[in-house]
Amino acid sequence: MAYRIMRFAKNVTSDYRALKTMSEVPVRCIVTTETGAVLPKPAKMQFGLLRVLLTVLPGLYLGATISKEGAAFLEENDIFVPDEDDDED
Repeated sequence: MAYRIMRFAKNVTSDYRALKTMSEVPVRCIVTTETGAVLPKPAKMQFGLLRVLLTVLPGLYLGATISKEGAAFLEENDIFVPDEDDDED
């Protein structure tokens, strides 16, 4: 019985150590090849911020326009009309 308890305790501690090492953040520290040559710098994306802005801003504008037109459509067809009484507290 004591042997089983000790074996269980050993498995639990080894599993805990494995989980602890697995949860660490991976870091890329390889800067040389197998032959010892230094790897080149990673490619840098040019105009990164400009590309992000040119992608995000039209999407935001399009979404706002669709929302505005949808709200106008709902109000025109009396599907959703805000009541005047809702403004009073």
